[in-house]
Amino acid sequence: MASRTFSIRKTFLVPMGLVTLLTLVLLVCCLVLQVPLAKTLILGAFTLPVLVLFAESCVRRISIDSNGVEIHKPLRSKRIDFSEMTAIDTVRVRKRAFISLSSEADFIIFSNSYGQFGELMKELLNKAPEQIISDETRQTAANPPEKSSDVFSAWLAVGVLVLIIYVQLKGAL
Repeated sequence: MASRTFSIRKTFLVPMGLVTLLTLVLLVCCLVLQVPLAKTLILGAFTLPVLVLFAESCVRRISIDSNGVEIHKPLRSKRIDFSEMTAIDTVRVRKRAFISLSSEADFIIFSNSYGQFGELMKELLNKAPEQIISDETRQTAANPPEKSSDVFSAWLAVGVLVLIIYVQLKGAL
C-alpha cells in the first residue's frame, strides 16, 4: 500500500522559521537590555502564538494511500477511507482554496497551504469515487490556485523584526 505524503510549503516554513528565531532574539534583547516590563510581556505574548504556528506548520502532513486520506497534526490525526467518503467539496476565496472531505461520521478540511497542491488534488481525485467529487473541486484540480500572500506576510514580518532588533541594539550601544 504505497502512500504519498504532502507537507506545508517550504516557501512558507523558511520565513516563518526566521520570524520565530527573530522573535526569540528580540525577546532575549529585551531581557538583556532591561526594556520596560510591559513591552517585554507584550512581546512574550506575541512570541507564544508564533512558536505554536511554526511548530504546527512543521508537523502538519496529509497522507493519501489507496484506501483513504489521513491528516496529521500535532497531538492528533484523522483518517477517512475512500469507501466511507460521502462528498469532496471545495470553497475558494480569491487564491485560497479549502477542500472538505466528508463521511457520515467525520470530516477533514485542508487548504492549499500544502506544497505540490496540484499534485495533492490529482492524487486525491484519482483515488476517490467519481460520484462524490463536486464540480468546483474538479475545476480547482484542473487549475489549482497558488497563494503567496502568507509567504509575503511572513517575509514582511522578517523585515520588520530585523528593523526592530536593529533599532533596539542601536539605541543600546
